[in-house]
Amino acid sequence: MWNPYAPLINFPIFVVKLQYTMASFTLTPETWTKVKIKFLRKYRDLAKENLSFSPGQEDQLVEQLMGLVKRNREYVEFTIKKALADPDGNRL
Repeated sequence: MWNPYAPLINFPIFVVKLQYTMASFTLTPETWTKVKIKFLRKYRDLAKENLSFSPGQEDQLVEQLMGLVKRNREYVEFTIKKALADPDGNRL
């Protein structure tokens, strides 16, 4: 007897898992101003880009910075957290 599902048994099934992670930090407009200054010092070519931020939009900021500095999410978040650790300091 013919089984209509038999041809599907031998084909591998590919599952695509979309992973969405939330930013592991919180910014305020005041802290973003300080972090932005540090980013502009480290990446001088970002001066011509619009680095806007709205509270609660940390994920979009990380995505934007990932594209601009051509680094992965972990690096961008690490750099932001490092800047937040000493917001009044001069080091990034």
